[in-house]
Amino acid sequence: MRCILSFLLSVSLMLSSWLPVSQTEPQKPPAPEISVSAPSVVLMESSTGQIIYEKDPDTLRHPASITKIMTMILIFDSLECGKISLKDTVTVSEYAASMGGSQVFLEPGETQTVETMLKCISVASANDACVAMAEHICGSEQEFVAKMNERAKNLGMNHTTFVNCCGLDTEGHMTTAKDVALMSRELITKYPQIHNYCTIWMENITHVTKRGSSEFGLTNTNKLIRQYPYATGLKTGSTDQAKYCVSATAKKDGLELIAVVLAAPDHKVRFQDATTLLNYGFGKCQVYTDQAKEKLPKLAVQGGVADQASLIYESDFSYLDVTGADFSQITKELKLPKHADAPVKKGQPAGKLVYKLNNQEIGSVNVLFGESVKKALFKDYFRKALEAFFV
Repeated sequence: MRCILSFLLSVSLMLSSWLPVSQTEPQKPPAPEISVSAPSVVLMESSTGQIIYEKDPDTLRHPASITKIMTMILIFDSLECGKISLKDTVTVSEYAASMGGSQVFLEPGETQTVETMLKCISVASANDACVAMAEHICGSEQEFVAKMNERAKNLGMNHTTFVNCCGLDTEGHMTTAKDVALMSRELITKYPQIHNYCTIWMENITHVTKRGSSEFGLTNTNKLIRQYPYATGLKTGSTDQAKYCVSATAKKDGLELIAVVLAAPDHKVRFQDATTLLNYGFGKCQVYTDQAKEKLPKLAVQGGVADQASLIYESDFSYLDVTGADFSQITKELKLPKHADAPVKKGQPAGKLVYKLNNQEIGSVNVLFGESVKKALFKDYFRKALEAFFV
């Protein structure tokens, strides 16, 4: 028996040496060693939206004044569509003036411009200015909050529910670190002019009331604006239930990061955690952006009123790397069919531009039809025949 077992073992070892070794998937790199005290944090790169580091990103937490990021998104939405302008006059209601918490002490009947209100919100985190703007845009805070929730849903903020526009502790008013990163990215990428406001350190506004005019000083609640050399914003928040929060944005050498810190135990820890995250990101990340996409050819169209159609790129391409890769090794391959069959519609996908790094695909950009081509009818063929005959 021992001889038989010994023989079988030797045969097994010999066969195993002949068989090819199976290729296993490469192991994921270990989670980075980052020391942060806050229970929920997210570090995101803004151009790609890629999360670089996260800790408990989906736990529901009170957002405090970080809520105002969505409030400012809706203000800039209204500015972009022409519903309001920066010079418009906003009248403060009794309800808006009654807001507690952080405020700039607006009085009922007082008027300020939209731009001044934006400064009050982004710099001093003014609850009274938030509600005044909500009423100015939508007629009531309730209607404005409904739009906030609709906007959040469209951004994929699946765990967020807004109950007010300023962030005061209210039952059901909740979000997550990941959702805060999503809305922060929307604000700074779609409306980069926000940095003109949230980087103001100190500025005075003028109250004009029945008692006359008086100066009031705004001081930025985001101390990183002075303490961190690459800081560009964005918003702080603190309440009894939310504790201390910040969505900190910073830019260095063309790389823009968003560090979200929720429920830190004190104001120093929230800024320390944000600084730790940002330093890690700037030390680890590099972004490739294709600045020289090739001019697209026209694509032949069969059976259409035109023989070919123009093509356009759907978007720019960015790729975030944390491995120190050599971007000079990136290659591009344009994948298009030989022809398309009519009809084709403007904006319809036609193909894609594929990017590879070391022969591994890292992403692609859709190529779209830049114009529509209708299907040719008998009259179109007849017209073409006549044109050819008389030429």
